[in-house]
Amino acid sequence: MPLAQASIGESFHPCALIPIYNHKDTITETVHALRAHGLPVVIVDDGSDDATRAVLQALAQSEPAVQLIRLPRNGGKGRALTAGLIAARDAGYSHALQIDADGQHNADDVPRFLAAGRDHPRALICGQPIFDESVPRARLYGRYVTHVCVWMETLSFTLRDSMCGYRLYPIEETCAEIDRAPLPARMDFDTEVAVRLMWRGVQVRNMPTRVIYPENGLSHFRMLHDNLRISAMHTRLLLGMLPRAPMLLWRKRRRSAWAA
Repeated sequence: MPLAQASIGESFHPCALIPIYNHKDTITETVHALRAHGLPVVIVDDGSDDATRAVLQALAQSEPAVQLIRLPRNGGKGRALTAGLIAARDAGYSHALQIDADGQHNADDVPRFLAAGRDHPRALICGQPIFDESVPRARLYGRYVTHVCVWMETLSFTLRDSMCGYRLYPIEETCAEIDRAPLPARMDFDTEVAVRLMWRGVQVRNMPTRVIYPENGLSHFRMLHDNLRISAMHTRLLLGMLPRAPMLLWRKRRRSAWAA
């Protein structure tokens, strides 16, 4: 039985999911913070270097509630998350709390994410970042371009930030979407999976949370290549929205009627 089961509820069995590539200096603190909240942890090592592999092996040996999955070579954040979500489903978890390995995300907010997931078990609980002065301005302004694209792709303003990697997935619905069509292998994963889950009818709940960019932090975002991938993703999603537009508008109208 997952360790969080008894304390969180009969049908709500969450785990934490951490994709990692060479973040050896911050992963131990991140795992300990999650374990302090009673969460079992699934770590997906995306082909890290020997130093990081050694840290992860020590963590897995010292923490019985840590499941370590090793991918043979670096394939990208999206590929690691896909492997982790499938492993979480196979282990019997109902939800996966995605969190970065680099210390950007505030683990003190874990209880808030879990409470929202317990109250809305079929929803995607998305982090809505509250940035401090450490955020690179180019990255911040670039996010707004994606926000506008996502609002067009979903015909909705509901999702406030599709790029935040701190979120709680309902595993059944997310893995059903993975089974339907592969998700992107790299940094475009976070946005595309959120849009496609909304297309499936999964509701979104936004969770304001503090996000920092640690001093001397290691970022794997490749400015040229990843921006090109993100641009191609938005083109694909905008085209995918067109045949879905009548359905999306009908859902929006029905929810407005219910709210009235």
